[in-house]
Amino acid sequence: MVVKRIVANIAAANPAEAQRFYGALLGLDVLMDQGWIVTLGAKPQAPIQLSFASEGGSGTPVPDLSIEVEDVDAVYTQAQAMGFEIPYPLTDEPWGVRRFYVRDPFGKLVNILAHLD
Repeated sequence: MVVKRIVANIAAANPAEAQRFYGALLGLDVLMDQGWIVTLGAKPQAPIQLSFASEGGSGTPVPDLSIEVEDVDAVYTQAQAMGFEIPYPLTDEPWGVRRFYVRDPFGKLVNILAHLD
């Protein structure tokens, strides 16, 4: 058997709010919109990964989602400008990533990161 897709499902009273955070901030495309469910994604599709952790690293809580981006500094600046809560500031971590935590409109803790060269 081959896993073809893994979907993260996030409960949302107003799924349309996802477009501002995941679309406008992170550049994901609307792949499906049925009103009661909005699915956003990237083409080509990102690789499938599941992580299981007892902490988020550097003493932080485990994030609900981790999203790797090309330019973490630009996303950080945009997240601040858009007024999203940033509970963990932009940080270069000892394991080779630059990242920050941001809360999405549904209260989920999202780890935005880029690998350091």
